[in-house]
Amino acid sequence: MKEKLEVGILGATGMVGAEYIRMLANHPWFKLKYVVAKRTVGMKFRDAKKGEWVTSYEPPSEINDLIVQAAEPEKQQADLFFSCLPTDAAKELEPLYAKILPTFSDASAYRMEPDVPLIIPEINPDHWSLIKEQTKRGWKGFLVTGPNCTSIGLNVTLKPLNDEFKIKKVVVSTMQAVSGAGFPGVPSMSILDNVIPYIKDEEEKVYIETQKILGKMEGNTIKPASMDIAAMCHRVPTIDGHMESVYIETEKRITPEEAAEALRSFKGIPQELKLPTAPENPIIVREEPDRPQTRLDRYAGSVPGMSVVVGRIRKGIDDHSLRYTLLSHNTIRGAAGNTILTVEMFYKEGWLKL
Repeated sequence: MKEKLEVGILGATGMVGAEYIRMLANHPWFKLKYVVAKRTVGMKFRDAKKGEWVTSYEPPSEINDLIVQAAEPEKQQADLFFSCLPTDAAKELEPLYAKILPTFSDASAYRMEPDVPLIIPEINPDHWSLIKEQTKRGWKGFLVTGPNCTSIGLNVTLKPLNDEFKIKKVVVSTMQAVSGAGFPGVPSMSILDNVIPYIKDEEEKVYIETQKILGKMEGNTIKPASMDIAAMCHRVPTIDGHMESVYIETEKRITPEEAAEALRSFKGIPQELKLPTAPENPIIVREEPDRPQTRLDRYAGSVPGMSVVVGRIRKGIDDHSLRYTLLSHNTIRGAAGNTILTVEMFYKEGWLKL
């Protein structure tokens, strides 16, 4: 067995790419071999990243000195690739990489394909078995996707509540940070001193992705979850951290105290396996009346940014409903961190080899 798996990043110079770089720089299991981008091919990474790099983090020299490469899946020998490509580029390139190597993506292009898992490691690890169906595509590798950043935070909290109380209906209103729009994001004169009550395709993603994520494996397919879901998505002038106000209705009677205990005690396979990127508590429950707050809580947890913070847990309109607020870091738990954690789970469980 290799000391470390060699990995590459597609779209390495973008905003989510920055989180991948930071989280992989000193990873105990993975070594970054390739940084792949389009406009900066041939440049050293230290120079290429300047265009969209909006973090103060400075990678170590062994990463800064890597030469940015064009996408050439036939020539790039690695154990796996991460992809944080824009949707159109992902649609073209991800199958070319998956044809050869395990490929793990944050992009939306293939999330809803029936043979492609849409995974949050604590929530639906059993969906990994869908990759066996991809051999019918003639691929030697496979493709695994992570959900939309808004869907991840929401589904981490819905899972334990659904298991315990059986959710019938979800109504969620989101307040999403500008980093969720990528670089350069929303023009400053559009978002400063403003809230925009529309994010293209976002509300539809929350609905259809949740149905798949919380669905059950039946043979070689997923039976979608049966709950009704309505989402209203807003862009707000925060940099990182998506906040969501959630209302649920349940089949079983639910109290705020019971809900808080279900959320607080929830753990999944990543916690059982003690994976490097797994937070000790995937959900942190705050008791204060004014938490979570974006600036105070987006980096909460034992692995900063990987825990979803829940607060303001209150009774709904009756004994079968509940209200609460959640906050998740959209580029860490909502993107790079979730995918890295997924690969850690695949590696530890032996799922990287079909």
